[in-house]
Amino acid sequence: MEHLKWSAEDKIAAITIARPPANALSSALLKELSAILDEIESNSDIRIVLLHGEGRFFSAGADIKEFTTVKSGGEFTKLAEYGQELFERIETFPKPVIAAIHGAALGGGLELAMSCHFRLVSENAKLGLPELQLGLIPGFAGTQRLPRYVGAARAAEMMLTSEPITGLDAVQYGLANHAYPEEQLLENAYNIARKIAKKSPVSVKAALYLLKFTKTDSYYSGVKREAELFGEVFASEDGQEGISAFLEKRDPDFKGR
Repeated sequence: MEHLKWSAEDKIAAITIARPPANALSSALLKELSAILDEIESNSDIRIVLLHGEGRFFSAGADIKEFTTVKSGGEFTKLAEYGQELFERIETFPKPVIAAIHGAALGGGLELAMSCHFRLVSENAKLGLPELQLGLIPGFAGTQRLPRYVGAARAAEMMLTSEPITGLDAVQYGLANHAYPEEQLLENAYNIARKIAKKSPVSVKAALYLLKFTKTDSYYSGVKREAELFGEVFASEDGQEGISAFLEKRDPDFKGR
C-alpha cells in the first residue's frame, strides 16, 4: 500500500490515510481502500474498523491536480460514480466503520467521513464541502448525505458559502457524535471501538443491515444525478476556470458559462 496503512489488533482494524501533506483522495488511494475493505470483510477476527488520518489532517479533499488529467465531463462522471460506489459500500459495510477526524475533513475527505457509520471529531477540526469555491460540486454523494445529517438549510449554507464548521459545531448540528480535545481523540475512538467489538457480530451485522432501509429511493436518484452534474459542471468554462485558479493560487473569475 502506497497511500494507506492498516493493522488489526483486539478485533479492531485501524486504517490510516498516509498521503502527506493533505491526505488528498486520489483514485489510487480509493482503490487501495477498496482492497483493504476486501481483506477486512473476509477476516472473521476483525469486528470493527477505525479510519483516521496521519499528520495534520484527516483528509483535506480530493486530489485537484489529478483533475487536470481528466479529459471530459463523462470521464469525470465515471470518477464520481466510482467514489459513490465505494462510499456506499462503506455505509453498508457489515462491520462498523468509525471515522476519527482531526485537523480537517474537507470536500472528498468529508464525503468519506460521512459514509462511515458515525464520526468522532477533535473540537477544533474543520469540516466542510468547499467545492463551489472551485466552480465544482461535491461528487461522492456529499450533496445527498450532508442534508441527512444537518438538514437542508444548514447543508445549503455549508455548500454555498464553502465555509467549514468546527468539530464542536459538527456535534451540535448532528454531523458528528462526539468532540474531544485533539490529543484525546484516538484514545476515545478506541474506547468506543472496544465496546462495540465485544458485541455479537451477528447482531451488529443485522443492525447495520437494517439501517440501510432509512435511505429512500429519492436518495439514490439524487446520488445518480449528482454524478451526472459533477461531470457537466466540471466540463463548463467555470469549472475549468476554478481548477486553474486553484492550481495557480489566484481568485477565480467565474462567467456563468
